[in-house]
Amino acid sequence: MDPRVDKLADVLVNYSTGGINKGDLVQIRVLDPVAEPLALAVYKYVLLAGGNAFFRMSPSGASEIFYKYASDEQLDYVPELSKWIIENIDVDIALIADVNTKELSNVDPAKMARSRAANRVISQRFMERQATGELRWTLTQYPTHASAQDAEMSLSEYEDFVYTACMVHLDDPVAYWKEKAAEQQRLVDWLKGHDKVEVKGENIDLTLSIKDRVFINADGKKNMPDGEIFTGPVEDSVNGWVRFTYPAIYNSREVDGVELYFENGKVVKATAEKGEDFLNSVLDTDEGARYLGEFAIGTNTGIQKFTRNILFDEKIGGTVHMAVGAGYPDTGSKNESAVHWDMICDMRSGGEIIVDGELFYKDGEFQV
Repeated sequence: MDPRVDKLADVLVNYSTGGINKGDLVQIRVLDPVAEPLALAVYKYVLLAGGNAFFRMSPSGASEIFYKYASDEQLDYVPELSKWIIENIDVDIALIADVNTKELSNVDPAKMARSRAANRVISQRFMERQATGELRWTLTQYPTHASAQDAEMSLSEYEDFVYTACMVHLDDPVAYWKEKAAEQQRLVDWLKGHDKVEVKGENIDLTLSIKDRVFINADGKKNMPDGEIFTGPVEDSVNGWVRFTYPAIYNSREVDGVELYFENGKVVKATAEKGEDFLNSVLDTDEGARYLGEFAIGTNTGIQKFTRNILFDEKIGGTVHMAVGAGYPDTGSKNESAVHWDMICDMRSGGEIIVDGELFYKDGEFQV
């Protein structure tokens, strides 16, 4: 085994989850069997910490078969087991491992939207429990050939990229993430109590309110790798326009040149150079899908290359990202949706963020 795999498992279990307590019920979700080496290492550290773990692992191609053959009734079906799990687990550890990132490219968007809507009861309960601290969670990416190809790297180059972004190449990765936490907490503390945010640049002209909302310090406790500060904007406060400078990817579909126009919080117009019909089909999933659930600033300067993997791309230092759909209740967001779709805008060429009249961020750098 690559020793970095074992080191990453140690960080996930003993830092990113906040630590496993004796008797905790831990779900290890393995999104493809190719991630078994990391899954087994995670299992080892959960047991050493005193937790009780079980696996949920889907075979390659299961999602494609589901959307190809499922009837409307089956698309609407939510297993009672899934409901029980989301109510009873203490910790969720998800290991992403794509063997074909384009697997769902030709699936009928209406089928996907119907299934998402049905499973909203699961995603909403997940959001509620994690917001109160009842449910702790983390996720990471296991390097695969498919993800390496998307990133235009060899597998060995992509492995180096992933493990370096997670900082497990360092002697003490946890010390790094604790230092990152302190750095970002200074920014979060500064933002507390503010209201009006203006985001301006060659690809964006937006205003939004963060009044009574909380910025979260994303320091490796949930995502690994991490590096962002984010909140849920006041739902009806977003006005203006944004052109996302990188492709927006959702359920294996790549949508290029996305432009969104907001009025009183709602996306009233959505266009794209490629994939516009799919974009609008997702935005029509439910009422909340046309409102922002998240506004965030990426802070990980160690990630500079766009890789078509949102776990990494949304953290790129010098960018902002926004998610249409569900917000995190711990930010104060009240937006509910079966959708959560992150889209990224580069701010390193003339971009500014002004908070209550004071320059907070310019050209990808914090000014306070």
